Amino acid sequence: MNEIAWNEGRLVQSLEALLQAADAPLPVSRLVWLLAPDHAADAARVEDALAVLAARYVDSAAEVVEVASGWRLQVRATHSALIARLWEARPPKLSRAVLETLAIIVYRQPLARSDIEAIRGVSVSTQIMKTLDDYEWIKVVGHRDVPGRPALYATTPRFLDDFGIARLADLPRLPEIKDPEALEAAMARLSGPEGTDGQG
Repeated sequence: MNEIAWNEGRLVQSLEALLQAADAPLPVSRLVWLLAPDHAADAARVEDALAVLAARYVDSAAEVVEVASGWRLQVRATHSALIARLWEARPPKLSRAVLETLAIIVYRQPLARSDIEAIRGVSVSTQIMKTLDDYEWIKVVGHRDVPGRPALYATTPRFLDDFGIARLADLPRLPEIKDPEALEAAMARLSGPEGTDGQG
């Protein structure tokens, strides 16, 4: 093995070690900084090495994926039910009202609480918004320029990370949101049977 190939192999192994040990996704800029003492690797070289690492995991139970806030090594979603058996306490299942509200924000953001209520046809409780805020899936991104200046809500990078999506453009297509069944179906396509992929 020549020196260049040996160095690239070490870089890929170093990236694998970092992704295995990290408790959150790592952006390329952070990876470059972490690798700096041992590797002369710029962003392009790190991205190439990540592609090599991802290819190595193609036939594995794990996968190297890019989400909104960076790269991570995770168990494939096909094994989520199996992995869930490791923990006795299962995460609480989100209510239909919470999922409907989240789906509306996901597909219509940014929007005000009154917009959500107009679409759902019922009032949105403070607890629903608090639940979404506690999960760090939504945030206030501005205020509408009308009397009372109502807050405008949008999703966060944490939402994308938890649902395994790199960018909003990767969301499943939903031509029109008209009723709760459509909203629930949209969230089911995102989250699967357990509510999230278990990464957050």
